[in-house]
Amino acid sequence: MPMAQETKRQADQSRLPLPLLMPPTPETFMPSIPTCFTPFNAAIDHHPLPERFTFPFYYQPHPLCILAAEELQQHLLQQTQWQHNFGLTGDKHNVIGKMFGVMLVQNSQGELGYLAAFSGKLANSNHLPGFVPPVFDMLEQDDFFLAENRLINEINQQIEKKEQDSELHRLSQLKCQLVQAATAALNAQRDIMIQGRKHRKAQRAALAAAPQSAQTPAAELELNQQSVAEKLQLRDLKLSWDKRIDSVSTELNALNDALQALKLERKQRSGALQQRLFSQYTFLNANGAHKSLGDIFAATVERTPPAGAGECAAPKLLHYAYSHSLTPLAMAEFWWGTPPKSQVRRHGQFYPACLRKCHPILSHMLEGLKVDPNPLLENPADDKQITVIYQDEHLLVISKPAEFLSVPGKNISDSVHTRIIRDFPSASGPIIVHRLDMSTSGLMVIALNKEAHESLQKQFILRTVTKRYIALLDGLLPNRTAGDEGIISLPLRGDLDDRPRQLVCHEHGKSAETRWQIIDIQQGRTKVFLYPKTGRTHQLRVHCAHSQGLHLPIVGDDHYGVRASRLHLHAESLSFTHPQSREALHFQLDADF
Repeated sequence: MPMAQETKRQADQSRLPLPLLMPPTPETFMPSIPTCFTPFNAAIDHHPLPERFTFPFYYQPHPLCILAAEELQQHLLQQTQWQHNFGLTGDKHNVIGKMFGVMLVQNSQGELGYLAAFSGKLANSNHLPGFVPPVFDMLEQDDFFLAENRLINEINQQIEKKEQDSELHRLSQLKCQLVQAATAALNAQRDIMIQGRKHRKAQRAALAAAPQSAQTPAAELELNQQSVAEKLQLRDLKLSWDKRIDSVSTELNALNDALQALKLERKQRSGALQQRLFSQYTFLNANGAHKSLGDIFAATVERTPPAGAGECAAPKLLHYAYSHSLTPLAMAEFWWGTPPKSQVRRHGQFYPACLRKCHPILSHMLEGLKVDPNPLLENPADDKQITVIYQDEHLLVISKPAEFLSVPGKNISDSVHTRIIRDFPSASGPIIVHRLDMSTSGLMVIALNKEAHESLQKQFILRTVTKRYIALLDGLLPNRTAGDEGIISLPLRGDLDDRPRQLVCHEHGKSAETRWQIIDIQQGRTKVFLYPKTGRTHQLRVHCAHSQGLHLPIVGDDHYGVRASRLHLHAESLSFTHPQSREALHFQLDADF
């Protein structure tokens, strides 16, 4: 049974399991308790209640949320009321992992329990016993969405039929052939005219050189008439071809106009349906205020809600709690099943709410609720210092602590860049040559003038700089021993729904390559050297954690693994050429883990 990270409960093995997430009965629930309210199976009196609601975008799950998640996970393993292939049984057909959420709530009688939700649909349904319903169910049989969607699908079928019409294709090909033939015929006529002009030019030159005679005016008139005749021939030829092409175009345009009219109707109906859907998704907050999906996203950069907005677990849970007079106390979301090919998701592990779709919605829904402060607004580098390893008039080599920005961030300005400017006021130029992730510790080279920056940056671009990282992986590589090595090549791009997380994307991602080598295996963990050939955002973290990479997250990775005291990733070795002396420099700094 998957256990949540860090906090472990002591389960009472003697207790009998009760049915989970089932509709209430008079024997098991008070009539006042809503259907989706699930009491805990275990004793919970020894757990203190949270002081504030969970900040959903960066959190450690409360012990009671972990307990609720474990009970829900056990239910997912045991229930037989519906079927969904999470990819846990070996069946590879139509595998879809799913994000689930649990919310610790208190009812009006002061009783504690939890709500459960899934993101999107589960088992091809929006409604399953014990799970909170969607904020708005567009799949209700009598709802406007299905009726309008049927009309749009009928229009799609008409469009497809017209696009495949043999007459449309025949006329299109015929017009193309006629245009090509007309172009060839007109070009041939123009070539004749060019040769005629050359011949007449020569004749006119001869007439001008010869003594004038009575025949000279007549000869010049004949040459002019030949020029006019050729132009008229070109005009008549063009008119003839235009007539033939226009005849076909008239028939073709009639078919295309009908096709475009259907496409315009589809576009207008789809746009109107989308706007109506946006207005139907209305979300409550703790103050009792409603706000539609369209209004929520109108204030964002995108202005239009992205696909799937409002269907995630967190908005469902909060909306249900507010609607049924339940007080939200804490929440947590976990992944269940096989991960998507592009994302790093681990079965049974907790994850924060996504930013692109959920942040605007939850910002409204959490109004009026006492919420944990956003830890991402706090500067973890307040009490940390940069250590200078090497210094001359051209450059520095420093040791950057973990949880220390390389450059100023959106909310925190304190960084290597700002510290260097403060401590080295004579430094000029861009200063920062390369970056380390905020959570990564280790060696960085800093340029103190523009010339040094240009030289060092060129070395990074040409990949003549040698870098080596050391990392501690959270687990063992199957059938691998110390000294084994390999290469990971997985292209990366940013996750548009959840920055700064990265995705593996073979279609739009940028190439990323990492060589790895096992150093040691100890206490169920693997220590490795990592040699990045490229320098993509989160490259080493994703290459380690992704199922097509090493499939083991780095210890302490709060994006792709389980958060700990720190990320166990350290830039320990750095070699480059001095920008002034051209001397080969090498630095090594052992990790403190």
